[in-house]
Amino acid sequence: MNAPANGLEDFTYLAPLFNAADAYRGDDHFRLLPDVAERSSLAKDDEPLGPWGTAKFVQSSFSAGLMHVEAFKQLVSVAQQVDLHSPWTLLRGALENFATAAWLLAGKNREERRHRVLCLWAEDFRNRAQHERDTNHVPRPGGKTGTERREEVKQLAQTLGLPNLTKPEATTIIYEAAAGAGLAPTPTQALWRVASGFAHGRFWPSLRAAKVRSAVPISNGGVLVDLGVDDDQLEEMAEACRKLLEHTASRYKVRSSAP
Repeated sequence: MNAPANGLEDFTYLAPLFNAADAYRGDDHFRLLPDVAERSSLAKDDEPLGPWGTAKFVQSSFSAGLMHVEAFKQLVSVAQQVDLHSPWTLLRGALENFATAAWLLAGKNREERRHRVLCLWAEDFRNRAQHERDTNHVPRPGGKTGTERREEVKQLAQTLGLPNLTKPEATTIIYEAAAGAGLAPTPTQALWRVASGFAHGRFWPSLRAAKVRSAVPISNGGVLVDLGVDDDQLEEMAEACRKLLEHTASRYKVRSSAP
């Protein structure tokens, strides 16, 4: 689907998300979430975690979400070209980023929150180790591999009485984060599934989240179908991203501020 010459005007339903992300823009960059106050709830969560704390992970995930939204904004308003796959792919990344940050800031108690972030650090280092094996990477003298760092995280978890660092499932993170942000969890999860399907080039999402723009008979007796974005569903995805963005920022402000 080609965007019209006036860019964002025909995609005004995306403006709330773009505006929410723009609130974190500097002159030529996005601002990081602020540092954590010493006596804050989040600082207490992170106190025994050393370099594997929650604040760092939340800041990184939130920033990645903002960048995905910015890329989508540029696609719409500058490139003025909105295809069937790219919007869903970019918003899928944003949704996962904001949901992960929100999920880390939640949890019924300090123990659960620490366990969540250590699970994510362990998975982060597992993925890093896989890349190191693929590229035959050798750490510089005195450096450590992803596998070694993962062992450090696992040992820290054992020391804190938090064993069994299992891989966090994206569906669980999105479901729980959506509920915490006041979104309907199952429909939000469904949007993520559609977005993931488009990102992976699957066939089924075009049956569930695309609109037929035109259909032209072709010589072999078939029909060439031009599919475009289902604006109603894309709006729902953008709204879910906005709510998770704003919920994360609000929770981080509360959790990172001194009492």
